Amino acid sequence: MDANLVKENDLVFLILDDRRRWLVQVKPGGNFHTHRGIIEFDDIIGKPFGSVVFSKPYESQGYKFYILKPLPSDYVLHMARKTQIIYPEDAGLIIIYSGIGPGSIVIEAGCGSGSLTCILGNYVKPSGHVYSFDIREKSLKRAKKNIIKANLQDVITLQYGDILEDIYEYRDIDAIVLDIATPWKAVEKVKTYLKLSGILVSFSPTIEQVKKTTFAMRNNDFVEINTYELLKRRIQVKENATRPEIRMIGHTGYLTFGRKIKNVKNPYREIKPKMKEYVNFNGMPLRS
Repeated sequence: MDANLVKENDLVFLILDDRRRWLVQVKPGGNFHTHRGIIEFDDIIGKPFGSVVFSKPYESQGYKFYILKPLPSDYVLHMARKTQIIYPEDAGLIIIYSGIGPGSIVIEAGCGSGSLTCILGNYVKPSGHVYSFDIREKSLKRAKKNIIKANLQDVITLQYGDILEDIYEYRDIDAIVLDIATPWKAVEKVKTYLKLSGILVSFSPTIEQVKKTTFAMRNNDFVEINTYELLKRRIQVKENATRPEIRMIGHTGYLTFGRKIKNVKNPYREIKPKMKEYVNFNGMPLRS
């Protein structure tokens, strides 16, 4: 079947206007109720992504809705959630700066609603895998529903677990993403799961967390340790009134990256002289 055609149980991005947009799963015989009428899923299934559908009853409603294929950013912003999310710009930086791609094996600690989990799952498939942990049963239940809706259950494993306390047998992991309150306490343990040159990523909302995590990474043989904050500003485009939007998200969080190495002491540059060295200034022109 054409991959661009909407199939039964697919997730679609349904758009009415700039403010009203939904991520919905189209099940045969089902429908979606809005204040602008009812969308019948049977009217969507079989249509190509990029089509439009009209709400029923046509006589009293008949509003136009756009049917788009969900992007990773849509998973982040529009799937069901109760916790703070990692925004698309931060998720994009995680993907690019961690090198996560098809075939990558990734550990995520703190899945929340599963929004970032779904993005990671989209990038590691078909041969990679994401192992995601959380200590909150409600978060795991919500994340599981979202992952099934996104049809990513084959590349994502959700588990109840505490990355700080529990011991796992993972080895040679490509990347580890921490979204927990005390990431610095996890650095020493999760380092054993990473392969050499693997990436550790920590998302934190406050700079105090960043400092503690950075020092922990320095003390545990990580290099290329960098922290970033991203700010995104949308541009309002109107006839004779194009300018930045007044409202923006001023701060999302800080992203700290580091790469694991096998460190050894330098046998050459760290040799200490056997005798004390000094400089003789006799005969040199010195200012009084």
